[in-house]
Amino acid sequence: MWLRYNFRLYPTHEQRVALARAFGCARVVFNDGLRMRQDAHAAGRPYISDGDLSKRVITEAKKTLERSWLGEVSAVVLQQALADLNLAYRNFFKSIIGRRKGPKVAPPRFRSKRDNRQAIRFTRNARFSITADGSLRLPKIGDVPVRWSRSLPAEPSSVTVVKDAAGRYFASLVVDVSGDPLPETTSEVGIDLGLSHFAVMSDGRKVDNPRLLRRAERRLRKAQQALSRKAPGSANRAKARVKVAKAHASVTDRRRDWAHKLSTRIIRENQAVYVEDLAVKGLARTRLAKSVYDSGWSAFVAMLEYKAALYGRVFHRIDRWFPSSKLCSECGALTASMPLSIRQWTCPCGAVHDRDVNAAKNILAAGRAERLNACGGQVRPPHQVAQPVEAGSLRGAA
Repeated sequence: MWLRYNFRLYPTHEQRVALARAFGCARVVFNDGLRMRQDAHAAGRPYISDGDLSKRVITEAKKTLERSWLGEVSAVVLQQALADLNLAYRNFFKSIIGRRKGPKVAPPRFRSKRDNRQAIRFTRNARFSITADGSLRLPKIGDVPVRWSRSLPAEPSSVTVVKDAAGRYFASLVVDVSGDPLPETTSEVGIDLGLSHFAVMSDGRKVDNPRLLRRAERRLRKAQQALSRKAPGSANRAKARVKVAKAHASVTDRRRDWAHKLSTRIIRENQAVYVEDLAVKGLARTRLAKSVYDSGWSAFVAMLEYKAALYGRVFHRIDRWFPSSKLCSECGALTASMPLSIRQWTCPCGAVHDRDVNAAKNILAAGRAERLNACGGQVRPPHQVAQPVEAGSLRGAA
């Protein structure tokens, strides 16, 4: 399994200048290639192939006076920027013809130096390396100090240098990881995700929602107000913008750290994990949008999925239309309606249910059933052996 390991970089002033130059060159190559293909499409000319485009926007462009400075950065950075453009076009074309799953993909857009995220990528062809003193050696940039929070399990195949909106630098290394399976356990859990409680387990445990964005709203509001009072284009406005970005980055980092810890604990404790496939985009169109985005359900479920595959656990998503809240986990009776205001209800069979715990139990039961059927279990009762008197119809019975 290919995983990304992110580490904080602390480049010197000269290295920051070199990185800014590399970011700019990669952005120019991407935009030049996009403009050429757009012009060719508008003029009715054939689609420019990947090889021809690379020759025109990199090889031939370096020989011109307007683009001669492209030679100041590693050629791999320019080639990878063009590879990103080619991948964006392929995804766009597959989305149009229906060969790509998920929502429709828009055509690639031009990159800007004011984008919140600037990135360049080095592959093994660039000959990047990790030095003996723990620095990351990048071609035409130098040995960049790294804060190694953990050791790498294998040699990285590529490294992406990212500068975020808060002005922080990160190295994202892609590593082929083969995780050791965890010891097997008999415990299985169904998880119902919500807003009042972030996660409710089928065994009755409830995990409180940290509401990290709500807790940081006062600090974010003050930083945003200070930014709005600064004159456009001034140095003070640039400093205030960085403060706002750092405040948002702090919330994002805390949410990611919290989700990693919770997902790791769940995977370690359970052999199988079942969750409901929530329509997050649909819920984000309601008045609960801020709370939905603050919860970070999608990132949490994605962590559960890849950690389960890495450590030999079972992970399964239940269909989003499964009536987990309206179904009695004791007798299987289906209630006609279940408004969100109802947190506890009584089934005609006499069972008293907590809404979220009942939903988690139904998710667990549905996940076990679907897993059994997928593994070749019986979907319907087996056929019974016919008795001799039943094997056929009597003559003249018709």
